Parts: sequence; C-alpha cells; structure tokens
Amino acid sequence: MTDAVVVLVNCANASEAARIARALVTERLAACVNVQQSAVRSIYRWQGKLERTREVMLIIKTTRRLFAPLESRVRKLHGYAVPEIIALPVAAGSRRYLAWMERSVGGRRGRRRR
Repeated sequence: MTDAVVVLVNCANASEAARIARALVTERLAACVNVQQSAVRSIYRWQGKLERTREVMLIIKTTRRLFAPLESRVRKLHGYAVPEIIALPVAAGSRRYLAWMERSVGGRRGRRRR
C-alpha cells in the first residue's frame, strides 16, 4: 500500500470544477487534478426525492496525510451542501510517478512533471 490516494469530487459545473482544481494544485493540496469535462450523469436520493443531475467529475491525486486539509478546502469552495469527497487508496503505482506526487504536494517542490 502507498500513501497516495485518489479523491473523487463531483461538481455542479465546469467553472466550479476548474476553480476547485486550480486552488488544490496551487495550494499544494493535490499533485494533479483531472477535470472530466464530459458530463457525468448522477442518480441519487436527496431530501427524500430521486434526483438526476449532470455533473463534472474531479479526479484528484494527493496523499493520505493531506486528505483532511483537502477535504476542508473543497467544502469551502464547493456549492453543494454535502459534496461528494471520497478517497480511494492507491495500492501500487509507478515509483517515479508516486515520487513526483510526493514532491508536488505539501510544500515540496517537484522538479519534473513525470
């Protein structure tokens, strides 16, 4: 198991997704954020009603130690009352990519992109 996690966050629209993605990378809470531009169709129950929505998904690469501050920052920037913020562990990965991720977050300077 690695210290890396992939965090999934769905946003109401592309501008909200881009704003959150830029903030997380700029603040070194994430090494990389993929913004899935093609709409994700979400079906869920909210306040007793079945909802169907188109959303934009963020795929965020970070570390376990930064999950709590990342979650806090997403909550501040996100428009939903209860945003989806789910961290999935990375069981294994390219050593070079994982090392780049570690250098890219939490105040360390990354030398090369990959």
